[in-house]
Amino acid sequence: MAVEKKLMSKKKPAFPVNDMLNAYLKNYKRTTKISIYYEDLLRFQGSVAVFDKNDEDTLWVRTYYSDSDRKEIDISLKRVYTLLHSDGNEDTIPFLKVDAIDYCTFGNSKPFRIKIRNILNDNFTYFYVKKADASRIYGLELEHILSPHSMNFLVHGETLIEEHIVGIPGDDFIRDILPTCTELEKSQIAKEFVKFKERCLVRLLGDMRSYNYVITPTHDFDHIIYKIRAIDFDQQSFEGNLKVYNLQFMKENFKMVEMVSKKLQNDSIKQYKIEERSFMAKRMITTPRRTLRLIKCMKNDTISYPQNIELLKKHLIEYVGDVKFKECENMGEILETILAFVKRNYLDISNKDLF
Repeated sequence: MAVEKKLMSKKKPAFPVNDMLNAYLKNYKRTTKISIYYEDLLRFQGSVAVFDKNDEDTLWVRTYYSDSDRKEIDISLKRVYTLLHSDGNEDTIPFLKVDAIDYCTFGNSKPFRIKIRNILNDNFTYFYVKKADASRIYGLELEHILSPHSMNFLVHGETLIEEHIVGIPGDDFIRDILPTCTELEKSQIAKEFVKFKERCLVRLLGDMRSYNYVITPTHDFDHIIYKIRAIDFDQQSFEGNLKVYNLQFMKENFKMVEMVSKKLQNDSIKQYKIEERSFMAKRMITTPRRTLRLIKCMKNDTISYPQNIELLKKHLIEYVGDVKFKECENMGEILETILAFVKRNYLDISNKDLF
């Protein structure tokens, strides 16, 4: 399989949240008046590197603040936690402790990862504080609407709060766990990878390299079921190269792609692709107003460059053979055309192949 040396742009900019998207977020209770902003966390006085259990650098650093700043930041982060995970009731705040505030030095978003612990039972969880980016927000909402997974996040001004998505990082799983899986488990993982690949391709979620998704094992009677979830939505409908939205062209996924070719026949692959598109169509049908409002926001927004839009239209026309893409003027219209095809195809019960 030939792979282009350069699939993606060097750096994707953060796009501002416009008035229409902000109104959408308010309507669906995605906004809040939080007491801390991303810029507040940038006031750390110093940091130390965070290493994993194998003493390898994680590219995260643990930050520390002045005593006065830390007191204010701690109470604000606890309030954010109650808003994200509950109804904002502050009665539980005395039982919460901010164990760590880590800053990521890798990638576009440069997020802060907050570890919150309940001092009564030592249970802990994470959430992330990031700069709000319209394309990332569209990605989160599309995941919530079109995937089997609900997404929990809040936006206030230029700050985005995201719930932590639990799972084993894909690169760790492929390296450490996949070789020990049984043949039956590998077949089930191959099936999930095909479905995940189809979902990302159809809804134009790019850059799903192995470290941008997690694999979650669930015990079911006498076996384990594996599910795959995206955890990074930075590359929603931005790139012009169609291959960026296709997991099989990421070298980090080659072992998964190889496993799919070994474990699944072409008829099975087609069946699983049809199943995933049908599921997405059902989600759109059951949430028609929300889907239409979100796509309308995307159509009236700028989340990519003109040259990327033109290139993606060209690739889609060549790959799909549908000249309707030629009429699209932005990423929102391109995605609308793809989703309309998926929905129409499901209702016609003809199951024609899209990609």
